[in-house]
Amino acid sequence: MQWLDALVQGILLGGMYAQYALGMALMFGVMRIVNISHGDLVILLSLIGISMAASWNFGPIAILFILVPIAVALGWLLQMLVLNRVVGSDPLPSLIATFGLSMALQNLMLQVWSANSRSLPGGGVESLSVDVAGIHIGLLPMIVLGVASALTFGLDATLKFTRFGRSLRAAASDVEAASMTGINPRAVYAAATAVAVGILGFAAVFQTLRSTVAPADGPAQLIYAFEAVIIGGMGTVWGAFAGSMMLGIAQAIGFRIDPGFGVLAGHLVFLIVLATRPQGLFGRS
Repeated sequence: MQWLDALVQGILLGGMYAQYALGMALMFGVMRIVNISHGDLVILLSLIGISMAASWNFGPIAILFILVPIAVALGWLLQMLVLNRVVGSDPLPSLIATFGLSMALQNLMLQVWSANSRSLPGGGVESLSVDVAGIHIGLLPMIVLGVASALTFGLDATLKFTRFGRSLRAAASDVEAASMTGINPRAVYAAATAVAVGILGFAAVFQTLRSTVAPADGPAQLIYAFEAVIIGGMGTVWGAFAGSMMLGIAQAIGFRIDPGFGVLAGHLVFLIVLATRPQGLFGRS
């Protein structure tokens, strides 16, 4: 029963990782933009949400409806003001630019919020659970998993069946050829980054409800998102979702084996997949 419980808790944890990974799957897997500031954007949005809740006494749902549009605007500005200047076939310029942005964001957050850990009050939803055959399943993790599944379905459908999705895939494949067909790659990339960071708005709210956040936590979120995308396979949204599930399950089982082995177990699964199937479980050779 304890291993079944670990499997269930791992899937629920994977729902949180999926919300980190979806934006990374879009930017890194589809657009081939290496965004090192990905995790720091999650923490920045989390701290903004916590400050709004403390100042205006807003609940989590109100914070979500405010924070997601802020995240969308932040992503659009990031692409228009920074990434469009360095995007190209070589990923190194975007890596360097976003690494600098990551350092700047971490220092900005330290100046504004200090190094203390904070969380968002959930009104008791974070402690509610249901008992299913002797397994206690938290209500908040189930909500997180449901939202992650809906976001994955929506993003996958957008990329496959909408004009925006076709334009994005065309621009990512060949910028010059896409421009010749009337596509504005800069505008399409800006919209895509707005979507990617907008998804992080959901992740920011749920992260602060599940645990505490601090300005230095960004790199850990980046690693989980990156590992999930690589495990699943670049270029596939559902692959990133499946990679998140595998990462969460590996960590949950690792924690059951030894409390200090949980995070390492996830890293080991990532390394095994990278060594045996570099294109990821659902990626093409």
